[in-house]
Amino acid sequence: MTRPTVGFIGLGVMGRPMAANLVKAGYRLVVHRDSEAARAALPEAQFVSSAAEVAAQAAVIVLMLPDTPDVEAVAAELVPALQPGSLIIDMSSISPTATRALAATVATVDSSWLDAPVSGGEVGARNATLSIMVGGAASDLERATPLLEAMGSRIVHIGDVGSGQVAKVANQILVGATIEAVAEAFALVRAFGADLEATREALLGGFAASKVLEVHGERMIAGTFEPGFRVRLHRKDLRLAVDASAELDLDLPLTAATQQVMNGAVGAGLGDADHSALYRLRTRD
Repeated sequence: MTRPTVGFIGLGVMGRPMAANLVKAGYRLVVHRDSEAARAALPEAQFVSSAAEVAAQAAVIVLMLPDTPDVEAVAAELVPALQPGSLIIDMSSISPTATRALAATVATVDSSWLDAPVSGGEVGARNATLSIMVGGAASDLERATPLLEAMGSRIVHIGDVGSGQVAKVANQILVGATIEAVAEAFALVRAFGADLEATREALLGGFAASKVLEVHGERMIAGTFEPGFRVRLHRKDLRLAVDASAELDLDLPLTAATQQVMNGAVGAGLGDADHSALYRLRTRD
C-alpha cells in the first residue's frame, strides 16, 4: 500500500524516533527543524527550511514541539500555507485552551486539528509503544489512525478537540506526584540503612506497584538520570495543570506542590536530567 507524504515538525528526543517509525511504516517524510542528530536518525527524510514548505508538500502534518508558544508560532506559519483539507496532528503537550483556539483558526482555512499527546517517554517513542490520547473529530481520527499506529500501541479517543491535552495533563499530574513519592520513600529507606533494591522488589508485589516504581525506581537506585523525559518539560506540563485548574476554579494542592518540587529541581541544575532525578533532591548527592 502506498503511504501518503507526511510532514513532521519537531525533531527532539521524542520526535526523532517517532518520525523514524513513520519511515519504517513506509511514509515519505518532509521535515523541519534541522540538526545533525535529526539527519542521522532520518537519512531518508526530506529536510526543508520552514513550516510553510512542509505545508506545501504534505496534507497531513505532525507537530512534536516543546511548549504552547512553539506550537502557536509554527501554526501561524502553517495556516496561510495549508492545502484545503489538511490535517494537523499535534502530539506536543500544550494548553488545552490554546488547543481549542488553534483548532478554530485552522478550521477557517478548511483544515482540521487533532490533539494527540503521548505518554511512554523516549523508550516508548523508540519502540512505537506510546499511549496516544486523542481529541478531535472521529472522522479525523479515522484518517490519522494508520499513522498513529506506526508510533503507538494504545490509541484512545478521549473526546472533542482539547480533550487529549486534558488527558495528558492528568497523566503528568499522576506521574510527577508518583515520582516524588517514590523519591521520598527511597530517601527514607536509604537514610535508615535498609536495602533499596530489596525494598523496591517487595513494593512491586503490592499496592504500591507502578510503572514509575519499576522504571524510575531502578533509575534512582542506579543513579542513571540521562533524559528520557526532562525535568524542565515535566515542570512545563505541571504549569499547564496549574493554569487549567485556575481557569476552572479548582484547588489541586498536590499538583501545585509537585510543581514547586520541579521548580526546585530546575533551580538545582537538574532541568535537563530525567524527571526521576527528583530523587537527587532528597539524597543530597
